[in-house]
Amino acid sequence: MHLDCQSSLRAQQHVPLHGKSVSEPTDTTMKMHSLCSGNHSNLFTTAQGRRDFLQVGAMAGLGITLPQLLKLQAADLAMPAVESYKPIATSIIHIYLPGGMAQHESWDPKPFASPDYRGPFSPIKGVTGEYVGEKFANIAKILDKISIIRSVTHGEAAHERGTHNMFTGYRPSPAIKFPSFGSIISHEQGSRNNLPPYVAIPGVIAPDQGSGYMSSAFGPFALGSDPADPGFTVRDLASPKDIDQKRFDRRRSLLGAVDEHFRTHEKSDGLSAMDNFYNAAYKLISSQQAREAFNLAAEPAKLRDEYGRNAAGQRFLLARRLVEAGTRMVSVNFGSWDHHSNIKSGFEGQAVQFDMAFARLIRDLDERGLLDTTLVLVSSEFGRTPKINSTNGRDHYPRVFSVAMAGGGVKKGFVYGKSDALGGEPDENPVGPEDLARTMYRLLGINASKRIVVENVRPVDIVNGGRLLNELIA
Repeated sequence: MHLDCQSSLRAQQHVPLHGKSVSEPTDTTMKMHSLCSGNHSNLFTTAQGRRDFLQVGAMAGLGITLPQLLKLQAADLAMPAVESYKPIATSIIHIYLPGGMAQHESWDPKPFASPDYRGPFSPIKGVTGEYVGEKFANIAKILDKISIIRSVTHGEAAHERGTHNMFTGYRPSPAIKFPSFGSIISHEQGSRNNLPPYVAIPGVIAPDQGSGYMSSAFGPFALGSDPADPGFTVRDLASPKDIDQKRFDRRRSLLGAVDEHFRTHEKSDGLSAMDNFYNAAYKLISSQQAREAFNLAAEPAKLRDEYGRNAAGQRFLLARRLVEAGTRMVSVNFGSWDHHSNIKSGFEGQAVQFDMAFARLIRDLDERGLLDTTLVLVSSEFGRTPKINSTNGRDHYPRVFSVAMAGGGVKKGFVYGKSDALGGEPDENPVGPEDLARTMYRLLGINASKRIVVENVRPVDIVNGGRLLNELIA
């Protein structure tokens, strides 16, 4: 039984972040891998409803009493002003690799370690002289355009808890569900060019991608189908063929009248959110330019081939189309990286797709003049153990792992932080999820110290603590 797969992991203690300064469905359990002995909360179930959370009994967890809550509700709470920033990046593509990608086989290989630590592959040198995993042959050629952080660390070795960290910048709390990066961006910056501000490709795989304590109106727009499918279409994007514009407008007017009736009788997040959803949907459906952003068939066949006619290639290409058209954040999920056994065969199939698609995405953005204003982030919920286990795999390991970043104000050809010789601990410049989040928001022009006041919830910092990674910023 893999100790690290336990849902509650007492043996895996959080690594102190030395030197850090704080400045700025029905089944509710799942197993990511057949050898995973822990029962993890199902990543495909929806988050707990806000109304359940907002029962009076939950107030103590928020640190507020009922009188204080009523006072908050009655007052127009004025938050202290925070410094505003000019954005460097105007969009972000967050590529998420669920399951926990092994750092030794990808961003932080150990070419001089013994085989039981180095793993089944032979690391290769990139154009900057840094090593990457053997299956990253195309990425090795674009290392001069990206940055790698090799010292990311947190204390959560269960899938759902690590996922929460890496989508929100917060450690999980039993008292409050924090919003995802995309929901914060949607709340703070809104839509652009009639496009959804936050899109999930091909869909939402975890509740941590959602709006948390915020209105569901700030949640992601999920495609409902995979761009890699031959007949790919975005659900509900076009109006029915027998509905002309006049009839379409008449139906919208009728719906508005019905909504107004219910609004006068009931006040709820659901009604407000649906009103926002409908308005956004009307704008999207009625805008040819916005709809065209989802038209992957408009891309040249040669470019689609270069990205790869597979899940990674077509998802990453659609992400580029969307940010080019005006979407603020695209969250792309690819693969399953929970390789407790036979990591060689498990890694080979997916890594080749990822390598080809990611390298082409970076070059494509660069060729179009979009890389400087598009932040690209590649992350996973945690890393894998430094030593190969008895089934030729690696187990969950949050003590040290890697993420990659590119564009949007990030240095090029740069490596930040360092793990030790075996990849077991941060050796230099440990980086927590809150540090990543604060830095990401800063590049997007969002002050992470801002406090958001949501109905019936106390003021909450966009990011609690963390430090700005100035060394990473160009």
